[in-house]
Amino acid sequence: MPNPLKYNKKFDELNEEEKKLLEINKKTIADFVEQSSSISDVNYATRNAHAKTYAVAKGTFWIEPDIPESLQPYFDKEKFDLTIRFSNAQLKIKNSKKDIPAYGFAVQIKDENGVLLANYPLVNFPLFPINSVSTFLKFFTAINQLYMKQWRKVFPICIQMIKMIPSLFTGDMLRNMLKHIGKRNDFMLSFDYYSVGAYRLGDQVIKIKLCPKSVDKNIGRKQKVKDSLKNYLQTNDFAADVLIQICYDLKDQPINKLNVEWKNSPFIKIGKVRINKDSLLDSRNCTNELLSFNPFESKIFFQPVGKIQKLRDEAYKISLQTRRKINKLLHGK
Repeated sequence: MPNPLKYNKKFDELNEEEKKLLEINKKTIADFVEQSSSISDVNYATRNAHAKTYAVAKGTFWIEPDIPESLQPYFDKEKFDLTIRFSNAQLKIKNSKKDIPAYGFAVQIKDENGVLLANYPLVNFPLFPINSVSTFLKFFTAINQLYMKQWRKVFPICIQMIKMIPSLFTGDMLRNMLKHIGKRNDFMLSFDYYSVGAYRLGDQVIKIKLCPKSVDKNIGRKQKVKDSLKNYLQTNDFAADVLIQICYDLKDQPINKLNVEWKNSPFIKIGKVRINKDSLLDSRNCTNELLSFNPFESKIFFQPVGKIQKLRDEAYKISLQTRRKINKLLHGK
């Protein structure tokens, strides 16, 4: 294989128009979170994405014994402690039996002293349909406003959706959408999970994939997702392989083009995630609800890479800041 491409801060840089749109988006995020308890009819302020927590659990990241020598400096222990949050991507919490199959598997990695090393919010779809930063910001600004009953924002949403059409019709997007539709009723823990965007691994740039082992896709089809997940984790051990791809060439492994899969970069197994049965935490506890899985709180050499990823930094910050402020007012903590 060729030498890995080295990280460059230019991969993350926004232009002036994008920076202005980001400030507008941040304001709508704060407004949404301030109203989120009434939007979702709960007694706390929620996230502006992945608002619905299914469960929170403790786990362990076991490092592969024969991990490639070039990766060993970043995985210098046999194992690392994990906190894992299972969620749904909807902005609004709905008490329905059937959720859209857009799931989150957010992983927080700490060392033996409890010091945060990295946050990885993984999802069960490998691609993202928007490459344009301005389209992304305009679309999600309008979505936030629509949830706050600003119905005049329906037209701007339609405009941005039309702009998204070309990026939806790549071969990779169509193939993965069809695959996802076929799995829409499968058990949450039977899905693979992906970083979607790229991350640093020292000076290298990588993508991450998590592949569950021996999980029956037909589990819990007659139950709510939350109930089937909790029942499973209370009575079963869970294991998943952790794989990475390394960026060697922007043509085959584009960092700011998230609607295509990386090619000519083989998956490398670096370890395994394990959750022992009955390792659930109380997801209703306000402390667990306030857990932050912001990947920009990770050590610098594990942080996200790319323009769309950069937007998440600001979104996470304003969302968490506003949630903590509102929840302190609501609950005094």
